[in-house]
Amino acid sequence: MPPGDSRSIAPTPRRILVVDDDPTVSEIVCRYLRAAGYLVEEAADGLAALETAERLRPDLVVLDRMLPLVDGIEVCRRIRSDWEIPVIMLTALNQEEDRIDGLEAGADDYLTKPFSPRELVLRVQSVLRRSVSAVVPAGLVVVGDFSLDALAHEVRLRGEPLVLTSREFDLLAYLIGRPHQVLSREDLLRSVWGWEFGDLSTVTVHVRRLREKIEADPAAPRLLNTVWGVGYRFDPVPLALTGRS
Repeated sequence: MPPGDSRSIAPTPRRILVVDDDPTVSEIVCRYLRAAGYLVEEAADGLAALETAERLRPDLVVLDRMLPLVDGIEVCRRIRSDWEIPVIMLTALNQEEDRIDGLEAGADDYLTKPFSPRELVLRVQSVLRRSVSAVVPAGLVVVGDFSLDALAHEVRLRGEPLVLTSREFDLLAYLIGRPHQVLSREDLLRSVWGWEFGDLSTVTVHVRRLREKIEADPAAPRLLNTVWGVGYRFDPVPLALTGRS
């Protein structure tokens, strides 16, 4: 670009890794993602997925649950622990416990086969689009023992940084901005995930994972509390200290 040229530089397309051992599914998914403007790489088994993820560090992985060589659940765990890359899991298993297994392994989202390729593109866009800027105040926010720096994408508990997945960060950041407010799972699904409808167990699993990282005893939470029949309430400071009952 010549000096003084004020034309903007086009952003670099996001790179997606598609992992599926079914060539028909892989071809359709890749075609729709490329049409949406993404750079797409493919892998047909779990070992190739891990090697490609390490080499390319994609912005997101679309991952089949049932894979040869290394199972999709294990691939998801390794990707999230080693590189913190967002994962959308595809599964032909329609039982709730199978979907929860994927979320527990660290998946940000999942789709059950057969699925609409257009819906997958929307889910990819949702995961890649940062929701925090719209729901969390700018600058450093300190609430109780928690401090949030949205710009640095960091949450600290008593001065120690928390290791969170992208969706866990979004959820905790949203809660930090709304202490002592009761929020339904529908509210959280809409505000944090950007979904008008979806499986509410997605929220339940992420709340459980957050408790494992912020609570002294996740089985008896004191910070992220369940309000039975309503939703969840984040109490980073004891209510007695706030003057509220």
